[in-house]
Amino acid sequence: MEDTYQIIRKHKWKIALSFAAALFFVFLIAIIVGLGDILNVLSHANWYFILLNFVLEFSILLIWTFRWKLILGVMDESASFKSLLIMLFASIFGNNVTPGAAGGEPLRAYLLTEVEGTPFETGLASSTADRVFEFLPFVLISIFAAILILSWNIPVWTRLIVFALILLSMIFFGILVYAIFKKEVTQRVVISLAKSVYPFFIRLTKKTISFADVTEKLIFYINRFSHGFLQVIKDRKIFLAGFILSFAMWTLDMVRIYVCFVALGTYPPIIPLVIIYTIAILISLVPLLPGSWGIREATMVALFAVVGVPGDVVIAASLIDRLASYIVPTIIGALAALYYGKHIRDNKRAVMQ
Repeated sequence: MEDTYQIIRKHKWKIALSFAAALFFVFLIAIIVGLGDILNVLSHANWYFILLNFVLEFSILLIWTFRWKLILGVMDESASFKSLLIMLFASIFGNNVTPGAAGGEPLRAYLLTEVEGTPFETGLASSTADRVFEFLPFVLISIFAAILILSWNIPVWTRLIVFALILLSMIFFGILVYAIFKKEVTQRVVISLAKSVYPFFIRLTKKTISFADVTEKLIFYINRFSHGFLQVIKDRKIFLAGFILSFAMWTLDMVRIYVCFVALGTYPPIIPLVIIYTIAILISLVPLLPGSWGIREATMVALFAVVGVPGDVVIAASLIDRLASYIVPTIIGALAALYYGKHIRDNKRAVMQ
């Protein structure tokens, strides 16, 4: 795997262009809703509640780091809380600049390998298990949201699209868990995929690696990954702790988005807010733009209109939310990724000398 610094340098223009496209999309929505109205709402924001928004977000990140540390402890891997927190920020950067948030977990595993000496498959199992715990409250609330959204007075196509997205997320979650518990099936699928791309990679790398060696390594990594993941899932104390911590994070996140509205002097109804924000998180998983900027905002404007919250207030609250949950963590994460990229590169040079 490329080191972090090389990845950032190699894809810097793609990252910049994708953010530019996302921000332009948000700007268009702001123009449609009323840019002057949004700025006027923001000008009257309560800075104490904006500060509270940052405090809640940082609390969520601390709980997230603690949950990840507990998972690694089950796998007999240890790292300092400070190191894991910095790695988490780096992985947040990886997720936030990757459409569909697909880059964070491999980056966490890579950093654990390079910095702490943790086997990559163990690191990936820990970050995947961590994500599964994070997904649990979302799955339960999504089922509740799917039932209630059908009763709302919104266009039929909107109901069907939202319901389909929630259903697809449930199916994806089910496939992921099934693949982990049925490692023989996973091995057959992965080996079949590897066999189809093997000739292409051999021509590309020009290395003499037999497919038997590739198969042996794939089976080894899948077995280690599955073993590490199941260690966490089958440990009742850790599973219960992870479940409780995940709901604590989710609750704080709901309080945080509510605080974003309160900062603007608006008090949206709690249950619709929970449903709409859960759907917005789901929309963020759609692999189109980093963080689904613009797409998430448009969805929130449309759904909050049903419960009487004006579009300018929704966009203003979303911008306050994004500042604490996306922009600042992404900047810190970029610095963390650059720091570790330089650290890893320097270590490799020292070994080669």
